Amino acid sequence: MYKSKRAAMLIVSSALMIVIIMALCISLIPPIKGSAPYSDLYAFIIVCLISMTLIIVTRNIRELTFDRLQKKTIYEGETSIISRFIDRLRICYSNEDFFEAISAVLEQDGDCSVLYVDRFKNYILYNSPDRLTTSKETMSTLELNYSQNWKDGVFFIGENLGIVSSPKTARGFFLSNEKHHLYVFCRYTRLFDEIIYKKLFDEYKRFQRRCNTITDLSEIASLSKEWQQLADTQKSFLPQKMPDTPKLEIATYFRPLVNVSGDYYSVLPIDENKTLLMLGDVSGKGLAAALVMGLVMNTVKILENKNDLPAMIRAVDKAIKGMKLQDKYTVLFLGIVDTEKMKITYINASMSDPLIISRAATGYKIKPLTSNCSLVGIIDLGDVAVAEQQLFRGDVILMASDGVSEVMDSNGVELGTTKLYEDTIKKSAAKHPKEFVDDVVNLIMEYNGGKKLRDDVTMMVAKVQR
Repeated sequence: MYKSKRAAMLIVSSALMIVIIMALCISLIPPIKGSAPYSDLYAFIIVCLISMTLIIVTRNIRELTFDRLQKKTIYEGETSIISRFIDRLRICYSNEDFFEAISAVLEQDGDCSVLYVDRFKNYILYNSPDRLTTSKETMSTLELNYSQNWKDGVFFIGENLGIVSSPKTARGFFLSNEKHHLYVFCRYTRLFDEIIYKKLFDEYKRFQRRCNTITDLSEIASLSKEWQQLADTQKSFLPQKMPDTPKLEIATYFRPLVNVSGDYYSVLPIDENKTLLMLGDVSGKGLAAALVMGLVMNTVKILENKNDLPAMIRAVDKAIKGMKLQDKYTVLFLGIVDTEKMKITYINASMSDPLIISRAATGYKIKPLTSNCSLVGIIDLGDVAVAEQQLFRGDVILMASDGVSEVMDSNGVELGTTKLYEDTIKKSAAKHPKEFVDDVVNLIMEYNGGKKLRDDVTMMVAKVQR
């Protein structure tokens, strides 16, 4: 299995490296000592440099080999059944999706029997159509052995449906999380590599959180008078405070037209140098838009690889289309700011152009991050392109919904088309992002002439520190 192979490879590679270093010492030190006036120190330095180079090269080769070994382990042989199920689980947004994944992968491909039980209600949510999982005796034994208070985790089941400590003697396993038990009976459980179970359990927990979130929003949406409850739920999806992002200052503004909104934003640190910025707007207003907004936020949040922007766009597109809501789509901007390489990599899916405001010799200049992707969630996406723009210290990135640029004065002139708007953001670029946001908000209110706004207003401003 993977762990034993990894340990063996580690021992062999370490021993080989020691042998090579010793051989180098024996073969290089005598001639070096004989050819230099300061031979002892010179020989020592040369051997140390060669040894360090060998250690670095060996470590890199070993890590690459470990990675390939792990991928080979989980995507080949019997373990690949569970790996394919995990892949399907990542795009499940409802129990119906979950049941389809069970049927297609675990039952049809893996010849497993599956039982999914809400242990709190003691209610069977799903069972395979075979003798084991439809048996009253099986249900009674499992209910007796594993109560609703059973701890969360992965456990192995023996011949008598009791717990066994080793998968080598198991006839199946079960996952317990939030009083929901997923039992998988499989005669060749012993052949699954043990590293796959943690991956499966983590993805199972993510699916349950995702499913519960969507269910909660759907239930609220069905009670159309519960506006405030929905608004509170929706706001919980948005960042309650900005995360710590070194070398990047961020401020946001969110003002829904009514209690609920289709606008959304998020800030997700990827590592110490990279930060994912997202701002978007769902078509329409009200409950349906808020429901889609929650789905988009959750979809992006749970994706493991935050560097893969095209995959992120496609996941959002699939999630919205899977809801089968008429005429619902989103425009959004996804950008990864890298403060080490000083660049922003982005996909602009038909958002009102985000801007970079940069200092120049003659003042501040504005560079638009133009659209390079179609609407998401309603039409075929086609190829999804990624664009890139260089950044400089002090640059300001402005992302805003069309509720900002499309505010009109008494003559029907949109704010985003005016020199007043351009001058304001140039003048405010030298300030802290919070002051920048305040300046734009004040401009919106003054330009609108005190009238009721016609759209949600959402902004995010990120400034690269000097």
